[in-house]
Amino acid sequence: MEMKKRISLELRNRTPAEVTELVVDNCRTSDGEVEGLTDDFKELEFLSMVNVGLTSLAKLPSLPKLRKLELSDNNISGHLETLSEKSPNLTYLNLSGNKIKELSNVEALQNLKNLKSLDLFNCEITTLEEYRESIFELLPQVTYLDGFDQEDNEAPDSEADADDDEGEDGAGPTGDYDDEDDDEEEEEEVSEGREVGLSYLMKEKIQESKLRRGRGMLRMKGRMMMMTMTTMMTRLVFPQRTSGSRSKL
Repeated sequence: MEMKKRISLELRNRTPAEVTELVVDNCRTSDGEVEGLTDDFKELEFLSMVNVGLTSLAKLPSLPKLRKLELSDNNISGHLETLSEKSPNLTYLNLSGNKIKELSNVEALQNLKNLKSLDLFNCEITTLEEYRESIFELLPQVTYLDGFDQEDNEAPDSEADADDDEGEDGAGPTGDYDDEDDDEEEEEEVSEGREVGLSYLMKEKIQESKLRRGRGMLRMKGRMMMMTMTTMMTRLVFPQRTSGSRSKL
């Protein structure tokens, strides 16, 4: 599916200004450029374009509120200055699986003053001698590189961070919605609640079934142990009687 069409589908009757998260993974661009994304997505905070065939970010629109950008498994080799120009507030950037080969390819990220987490895993640059030390020196604002800080402490879960951020920011753009949109959200929450309830009941039934099977196995093992003990007692007792009868003879 083309990126333009995918973005149109992802809108789901919303205007671009109402979208805070957008995922268009595994679609395709016609010329290796960003397509269908415009400056109208001014509230966008999370954007994922994984494996879409990107070779350049030159056509990335202005996304001033964008904080997290997923670009893994593309063919980007450099020219990252667009990111600081169009998305200066990025805190998380994933470029893993791209064509990043040299330190010079990421120098432009120095202008992303808020960048805290950078992922270059599975890029050729990671094979350079003292790769990690060089990146941390080049980009002192970065705390986590490929999921770990300079002391090899693992980065906190990104999804948990996203939940925390949404809580701090008032759960996204809901404050700008009208009453009709609020009603739609309430219906979605009820639907999600039903799904969670059904899932919980199914888990309970599965657990009860496992408990019943477990009790059955315990009873079976108990019976087998009793049978084994009876057999052993029989073998111990009867040889003695046979020996006694022979002695009398």
